[in-house]
Amino acid sequence: MLLINDLRRHQEAVAGAIGESLARVAQSGWFVLGAEGEAFEAAFAAYCGTPHAIGVANGTDALELALKALGVKAGDRVATVANAGFYACTALNAIGAAPLFVDVDAESQLMDLDALETALGQHPVAAIVVTHLYGRLHDMDRLAALSRRFATPLLEDCAQAHGAARDGRRAGSFGDAAAFSFYPTKNLGALGDGGAVVTRRADVDEAVRALRQYGWSGKYEVSRAGGRNSRLDELQAAVLRAKLPRLDGWNARRREISARYSQGISHPEVRTPPVSGEDDVAHLYVVRTARRDALRAHLKSAGVAADVHYPIPDHRQPCWAGRLDVRLPVTEELAGEVLTLPCFPELTHAEVDQVIAAVNAW
Repeated sequence: MLLINDLRRHQEAVAGAIGESLARVAQSGWFVLGAEGEAFEAAFAAYCGTPHAIGVANGTDALELALKALGVKAGDRVATVANAGFYACTALNAIGAAPLFVDVDAESQLMDLDALETALGQHPVAAIVVTHLYGRLHDMDRLAALSRRFATPLLEDCAQAHGAARDGRRAGSFGDAAAFSFYPTKNLGALGDGGAVVTRRADVDEAVRALRQYGWSGKYEVSRAGGRNSRLDELQAAVLRAKLPRLDGWNARRREISARYSQGISHPEVRTPPVSGEDDVAHLYVVRTARRDALRAHLKSAGVAADVHYPIPDHRQPCWAGRLDVRLPVTEELAGEVLTLPCFPELTHAEVDQVIAAVNAW
């Protein structure tokens, strides 16, 4: 079976560098918040084009701690989308804040900025979370303008967009802060969980550094409420540090695969994303069809795995039962049509052609 993301093949491509990194950490005798973490934070901040990067335990913690650092508190409302896997909502639930759901654009599947502008004019909003879904960088100029106009902090959810760039600026450098995940399937993935907050604001940097370690201002001195234990360990930092120089090459290969799919898939019932440039790092290659389940079953019979990102919109999740009365027609339509095809840097041209042939033969 051709997998969505073959992590075994991906890790084999960098096995030597990873082995050296793990051995270096094991020999150091220092495993949490040490030199490896500091070196990775500096390298990742420079890569993103921000002064600060703070390693944390995972991407969801990155969202939560960044929101807290931006002043979001219990009872606040935060503008976000409902088609991105519930991760922002998990962070909001942990804070005690509530989502103000904004529908998405049918073509880009990113937040509808006209709808966002209307929502900001009608409701008090403590922050905006913009998700660069599937690796697509949003219109950050307009988002930044809306953030300034309504005096609302802007948090980028970059979990799927490591390295996406426009006009020389990378994802994570546009908002007040940005949250990254280094889950193993990400474009830059660890050998376990990991995350980071990047920011150009010194106050956010200071807040997140305290919040990731119990709220400490000094050892055993808790000066900031809302802290937790959320630290990127030295092993994961060393792995990420070894992989980071390869990220742009991996992203280029992902874009090449995506373009090959979009140019080769010609089935009349399958809608493909457009061929894109550096502002899309092709974290996931997602097509649309009204007969999604039938196509998925056909691909499985042809030896090709497919998945759904994401099948249940956030506002329809069972945990909200009886608590939300929200209609998001575009989000709901997409949830019934999206299907993810295999896309990872080690995928060969022959395998891409195999997937294209399987889709077109449906």
